Amino acid sequence: MKTLKATLLIIVCLLSSLSISMAGSAQYSNDAPNFTPEEIVHFSKTIEKILAERKAAVAIVGRIGRPQRELPKGIRFTHTAFWVYSRIQTPEGKIVPGYSVYNLYQRGDQPDRSDLIQDFPVDFMLGVYDLKVGIIVPNKTLQKRLIDVIYSATYQSLHNPDYSAIASPYNNQYQNCTEFVINIIFASIYKTNNMQDIKSSVKAWFVPQRVDVSRLKLALGSLFMPDIKLDDHHDKPVTATFSTIVEFLEDENLSEGLLIVSNDDPLPKFSLE
Repeated sequence: MKTLKATLLIIVCLLSSLSISMAGSAQYSNDAPNFTPEEIVHFSKTIEKILAERKAAVAIVGRIGRPQRELPKGIRFTHTAFWVYSRIQTPEGKIVPGYSVYNLYQRGDQPDRSDLIQDFPVDFMLGVYDLKVGIIVPNKTLQKRLIDVIYSATYQSLHNPDYSAIASPYNNQYQNCTEFVINIIFASIYKTNNMQDIKSSVKAWFVPQRVDVSRLKLALGSLFMPDIKLDDHHDKPVTATFSTIVEFLEDENLSEGLLIVSNDDPLPKFSLE
């Protein structure tokens, strides 16, 4: 009995640490620090101002849902979405310029499923552990193509609600938020809504991030955690991340630059470090 209890305790500890390390794509987080509404609004407006100054019609923004020390190696942001310059109607009926956010969010009550949800910068920042974001500004040609896809039926058609936190970007068996972003990027580049063609192009051109988590943790996670799947991986698990999206767009000269913006230092930095 003591051996069984000890084994169960080890399993619980391993699953707990895996859950912490892979969390961050849910719409809201109960574990995030309690930033004041004023701090969240101010930071959200800062990001919008930075994007507007660069005349960004669309940007790819990553947020941090967990402390950096708890994230696997190579993963710096835990949720990624499109910010699209829009004309927004206020509750009073007034039309104002601003950014709408297009997300794939993991369901809080059903973690192996996801939804496409359009919200706003303040909503996006409610799920953060740290008031810090990464911003990718695509070049003008890609921005236009992204807008065309986001506003078309293709956007919805490329969503697979079967969610895995470590979804392989090489197939469409499961999705997470960063894989969905990659799908939209490749659909925009190649002007296609054919998932098979998209995945062939991803496999040819995109270099994903190796999931730097022990095999034991991943194996246990796939058994006991509904949002950790391994059967879509045919070798060592890899997944799309904000950092690998940055590297792909920069390698293909499709990005106007990467910005890191922090509440502690609101001047944007052109670095991922």
